[in-house]
Amino acid sequence: MGRRRGPYYLDIEKLDIERAETAMQWDPSQYARFADHRSRPFFDLVARVGADAPRQVVDLGCGSGELTATLAERWPSAHVRGIDASAEMIAAAPAGDFSVGSAQDFDATGVDVLVSNAMLQWVPDHEPIVARWCRQLDPGGWLALQVPDNFEAPSHALMRTLAESPAWSARLGTVLRDARNRVAPEAYLALLLDGGFDADVWQTDYLHLLTGEDPVLEWVRGTGLRPVLAALSAADGAAFEETYAAMLREAYPRTAHGTVLPFRRTFVVGRKAGRGPAA
Repeated sequence: MGRRRGPYYLDIEKLDIERAETAMQWDPSQYARFADHRSRPFFDLVARVGADAPRQVVDLGCGSGELTATLAERWPSAHVRGIDASAEMIAAAPAGDFSVGSAQDFDATGVDVLVSNAMLQWVPDHEPIVARWCRQLDPGGWLALQVPDNFEAPSHALMRTLAESPAWSARLGTVLRDARNRVAPEAYLALLLDGGFDADVWQTDYLHLLTGEDPVLEWVRGTGLRPVLAALSAADGAAFEETYAAMLREAYPRTAHGTVLPFRRTFVVGRKAGRGPAA
């Protein structure tokens, strides 16, 4: 049985992935509330890509496309495409070549630079997908991906604890499960090395300083909390959030400077052996 995993995933048949994407609609404005914090890993990722004059550049999981536009600025002679599974995100994208599409269906043949920022954690069993991209990329092609690695952080652990409590388990069922879709950094490294890439894999712990009321709750509303809210009515969702917010306030106390949210991410960048326009 194929399932959508994330840090959380819906317990559905793989054939229902598109239906799940519709149920868990992305909110571009909510996601953009922390745009400065969320964009920094993107720039840290692409800074390690050494392509000089690529012809075809793809941002897979581009969201609303603002960061994709910076790739076009960096490589003005390239054809830059943005692809995302969310129609809501694509509808909010700026002018350019943007389309709705999935990582499972994407073919990397002919692509010189493939960027995937904070997307693969939502894709089930994505190691074979990354291996396929490695095979499809032309010699000299670049692959750059970044995924969160914070499943054990209080923000995620507390959500699971609450969802599995007697008050909520009957309504939420198996919406939240374990992190079986997490891929260890060493496994990403092996995938690229086996694919004939020179690879650079690292992790960074960001300390995001957030302001406002319940800022950690606002952060996860744009990402990890989406499956819970999709499974509950509006009234139940509000009740769940009220309890969860109190737990988050205790786990992430406000300081004189704001609320600190530690966030670990895994970065993977590699260049395929051989000559090509991206060399």
